[in-house]
Amino acid sequence: MSSQLRSALIRSARRTCTGVTPYTSKRTLITLKDHIYFARATAEGAGRAGIVTSDGDAPLELKLALPKAFGGKGDGQNPEQLFAMGYSSCFIGAIQLAASRAGKKEVGDRAKVHAKVYLGHPTDREGFGLKVDINVEGVEDDAIIAAAHDICPYSLALREGIEVNVAKA
Repeated sequence: MSSQLRSALIRSARRTCTGVTPYTSKRTLITLKDHIYFARATAEGAGRAGIVTSDGDAPLELKLALPKAFGGKGDGQNPEQLFAMGYSSCFIGAIQLAASRAGKKEVGDRAKVHAKVYLGHPTDREGFGLKVDINVEGVEDDAIIAAAHDICPYSLALREGIEVNVAKA
């Protein structure tokens, strides 16, 4: 890991994890009235080059690796890939729901969603930030795409903010 990356990650972690106080953005915060499902994951080892596991119905374990762009070998997954996979799979579900609600189920059935997650330096602060591009293939109806963006939990979380609790285990 490059020393510049390591220093930036440490500064970012210190800023965001200095206490147990919940962070609330200036946006409207989405709160849940109930919990229908939860997923749990654990990261350990060498940070972005460690191991991440998820339990549940079909447990998963992945070896993480720094991308070549950060001086790594690129011989494993990274958080941005996992985020892109989660977002694209969630968004296609939202496309299918929106298409079905519009009476166009076949449109959702042939859709394909591509997510591209960028990691970079924010213009107004230190550390790292994300940008996401979602491209929907096979859907020409802008209303279905807009409706999907309105109901996709990933889109809502990024647009409006969600409750995040950080605490010692």
